[in-house]
Amino acid sequence: MSSFRSITECDLPHVLACEVDEPIGSISADRYLAEAADGMYRPEWTWIAEQDGRILARALWWGPADSAHPVALDCLYVDSRVEDRAAIGAELIAASLRAFRAAGADRLPLYNVTLTGGWREDPAASAALAWRREAALAAGLSHEVERLRFEWSPDVGVPAGSGRLTFTEADDDAFLAVFRRIAEGSLDAETRKSLAAHGPEVVARQEMDFYLGCPGRREWWRLAHTADGTLVGLAIPSATPYHPNVGYLGVVPELRGRGYVADLLAEITRLHAARGAEVITATTDTTNAPMAAAFRRAGYRTTEVRMVFSAPE
Repeated sequence: MSSFRSITECDLPHVLACEVDEPIGSISADRYLAEAADGMYRPEWTWIAEQDGRILARALWWGPADSAHPVALDCLYVDSRVEDRAAIGAELIAASLRAFRAAGADRLPLYNVTLTGGWREDPAASAALAWRREAALAAGLSHEVERLRFEWSPDVGVPAGSGRLTFTEADDDAFLAVFRRIAEGSLDAETRKSLAAHGPEVVARQEMDFYLGCPGRREWWRLAHTADGTLVGLAIPSATPYHPNVGYLGVVPELRGRGYVADLLAEITRLHAARGAEVITATTDTTNAPMAAAFRRAGYRTTEVRMVFSAPE
């Protein structure tokens, strides 16, 4: 019978020896060790399933260096000799989630499965995703979204804004009010899920708190207005622990469909580029076709696909 637990230091060599041999996102031993040194991987966030001293499965949960709890499962490995990989994977994810909840996590982490474009035409990649999806769903991470990751680099140039908007700083109350307004009718799957469960006030507060907690700086944030002072939306340049990031942008419902998204994205890109960014990352759901199209028009290239599994609100 399998047992499930977080690791100790003496387990680490055996854990790092588990190598994912499928065409799907994985974490190398060198990356794990480097990020563990910064507190982004931790023994209490690294879980294994074992039987008779043999590691059957491994889950690498990740979080920012200053986080009390992990925010995402980066890599799930199950030995290919295991008869039912999905079942063991599900039990390992579920055991981890129970422990994180018991440790005080008020929001369960996501599971990000990283794929390359065209994975649906690759039988090996499809099979690698299939058992991981089954495991995630069985463990309670039943909300599934496909997301695209984009990157901008200086060689494509900074997209030009139309000159229609002015961008200004504002206090937290002003931003909170705009977060509340742009949640209405959002095409972002996570926003829609939270909106249905909690309403616009909670969603606005969650979004704002999330970006306040990101590595980006608060003074980068901008509100956008037309020449006559009409509020259009907000543009939040942000950052991940790895790169400058588009963060968040949105247009108030009554002004959507007028191309203002391109202006907001151009402003975020310009601000990051002015600070010397060599790479700017961004993500959006595959169902948010207008945003994906805006990224492409601005010179952002698709670099990967992520299947994101999360718990219902």
